[in-house]
Amino acid sequence: MHEENKAAANGCGKIRSGARNGAALLALMEKTGYSMVQQNGQRKFGGPPPGWEGPPPPRGCEVFVGKIPRDMYEDELVPVFERAGKIYELRLMMEFSGKFIGVCVSLDNCRLFIGAIPKDKKKEEILNEMKKVTEGVVDVIVYPNATDKTKNRGFAFVEYESHRAAAMARRRLIPGTFQPWGHTIQVDWADPEKVVDEETMQRVKVLYVRNLMISTTEEKIKAEFNKFKPGVVERVKKLRDYAFVHFFHREDAVAAMSVMNGKCIDGASIEVTLAKPVNKESSWKQHFNGQISPSSENLLGFPNKEDGTQKSLGKPASLSVRLNGQHSPGPPEAERSTYPIFPGIKLTPISMYSLKLSHFSSAVMHLDYFCHKNSWAPPEYCLYSTTSQDGKILLVYKVLISSIADDSQSYFMPEKLCTTVEDAKELAAQFTLLHL
Repeated sequence: MHEENKAAANGCGKIRSGARNGAALLALMEKTGYSMVQQNGQRKFGGPPPGWEGPPPPRGCEVFVGKIPRDMYEDELVPVFERAGKIYELRLMMEFSGKFIGVCVSLDNCRLFIGAIPKDKKKEEILNEMKKVTEGVVDVIVYPNATDKTKNRGFAFVEYESHRAAAMARRRLIPGTFQPWGHTIQVDWADPEKVVDEETMQRVKVLYVRNLMISTTEEKIKAEFNKFKPGVVERVKKLRDYAFVHFFHREDAVAAMSVMNGKCIDGASIEVTLAKPVNKESSWKQHFNGQISPSSENLLGFPNKEDGTQKSLGKPASLSVRLNGQHSPGPPEAERSTYPIFPGIKLTPISMYSLKLSHFSSAVMHLDYFCHKNSWAPPEYCLYSTTSQDGKILLVYKVLISSIADDSQSYFMPEKLCTTVEDAKELAAQFTLLHL
């Protein structure tokens, strides 16, 4: 028996209550032949198991198990999980719990978001810094600034060889002790990429083109993509420094992707991939890993399941009351904390789109953020007015949402008028979010 196995088992024995000790774990390891290593707050059982040949299991083979009772360990868990199939690796972390366990497919995210990076740093510099302090770094993804291609956008994505490597890197970087180039960086999980089934992707005939110059026109893009085979491009939709190129036939789109990826247009080296279709039928509630609790639904303004009424979307309760034509005072607005800026506090530039959903308090900001995350055009607000019987000017906004990937458009307009522009815009954004 390896010494690390004994150490891991003995460490568990010290934690167990009652007369139980590490003997049960030692017996398990002797019976199965699996090794056990304890490090950085987790214990790894297996990985690989004895006699394993070939590479580790591919992504998608891991499940996350939560709410495990804190006094339950591998000798009891392994027999339960082995009922489903052969275990490659089990990683155990301690949590306070006394509930039933929950099992779901593990997100298996291998990518971290690193924010507040100096904009003059190149990909190689960022890659080297990440490799200095974390293990398993595979690649660093850095996007050029939209207006100055010699600079980055102040953030990067670091790809790791496994979810475990990414999780260990996040744990090491999050305390803020690592300050590359004298900067305090921001670290979090990267938003997982949308998964589109293979059958749907086989029908895609639209290309997503990234890293364009702001000055490059749709006409120029169309002309460049038509060069390899004249007349194959149906239309082009461009927004800032990226665009969607629509083709008449899929085979031409695939061929153009191969030919045009890495080409220079107006001095910028472009990246070309197949565009992922946006499923508009899936509501915005499923955004951010699809995890919004019932209490969050009320906070974000979804209809109350019991009475069907709409709650305020982060604005003062008085706004919700006014919009519903009532004049009685509503509940007090949730307190928003403020903090003093002391001398010497360092402020770092940050993009709005690198923040979390919880940082936004208005529906207008939510809607803008949601459109950006889905690679849609920014929402367009069209203001309309009418006059009430007592001569007041009443206002309402109509909102246009354009999905650039499939060139579809949707209009949303609430059925209520407001007396101020701010209230009208907020109401329109609330209404749009509820109906997307």
